[in-house]
Amino acid sequence: MARPIILAALALLASTVAAHGGLTNYTVGDTWYRGYNPDDPREAQEGQPWMVQRLWASIDPIFFVNDTGLACNTPGTAPPAYIPIKAGENITAVYLYWLHPYGPMTVWLADCGESCVDADVNDLDFFKIWEAGLVEGNMIQGTWYQRAFQNWDGSPDLWTVTIPATIKPGKYIIRHEILSIHIANRPQFYPECAHLEISGSGSAVPSPEYTVKFPGGYTMDDPSINIDIYSDENKDATNYTVAGPPVWDGLVDKYCQGC
Repeated sequence: MARPIILAALALLASTVAAHGGLTNYTVGDTWYRGYNPDDPREAQEGQPWMVQRLWASIDPIFFVNDTGLACNTPGTAPPAYIPIKAGENITAVYLYWLHPYGPMTVWLADCGESCVDADVNDLDFFKIWEAGLVEGNMIQGTWYQRAFQNWDGSPDLWTVTIPATIKPGKYIIRHEILSIHIANRPQFYPECAHLEISGSGSAVPSPEYTVKFPGGYTMDDPSINIDIYSDENKDATNYTVAGPPVWDGLVDKYCQGC
C-alpha cells in the first residue's frame, strides 16, 4: 500500500542494502511506494498487494547486452500493483548507497496494453524519456550524473523524472537503468522496473524510431558501451554519447496518429 514519505524510515532502509545498492522505493508527490529489496526474504515481498516493482534477485550487474534480464533485471517477476501517476507529474526513484562514479543513466517507458502483470518485458517497445551522462569535464576527472546524484551523508540518492504531459494514458512499465563503465571494456547494467498506471487526457505515442526492445536495444560494439575510459583516446574526452535511441519529446507523431 502507499504510505506517506518518512525520511527517517528511508534513511533506515539505506542501511539494509550493501555495496552499490539499488532502487528499492519510489515516490510520487508525498506518497511512498515500497519496491523490492533483495536483502529481505523474497517470500515476504513477492506477490504482496503493495508490491509495485519487478523482482531483482541481487545487486549483481548484467554484463551482456543479449541477456533477457537487461529488460527488467533477473528474475523480473511481475508484481500485482501499480503506482498511480498523472501525465506531467514527477516520479522519484530512491536509491540506497549508490557508489559507482562513471557512466550514463536513463529512464524508459513501455506501454503494456491491458496488463503489465501479464506482459512479457522482452517483447515490449521501450522508449527513453530521460537521459544523463557526462555532465562536465573529462571522462576521468569530470562529473558524471551517476556521481552527481549520490549523497554521501547516509541519506538516499533521489532520481526524479517527469512523465511526459502529453502521453496516452494507460498501464506502463517504467525502467530505470544505470550503466557503469568504471571497468575497461566490461560494462555493467543495472536495470529496475516498476508498474505505472498513468492517467491524463493526452494521446501522444512514440513513433518507431524512438523504441527498442531489451535485449536488442544495444550492441556490444557500441563505443559508448564497450569503452575504456582510461585509454589515451578517451581519458581527456569531454563528450559522451548515451547509447540507445533519442529521448522521446512527448509530441504526437503526425504519421502515427492511430498507433
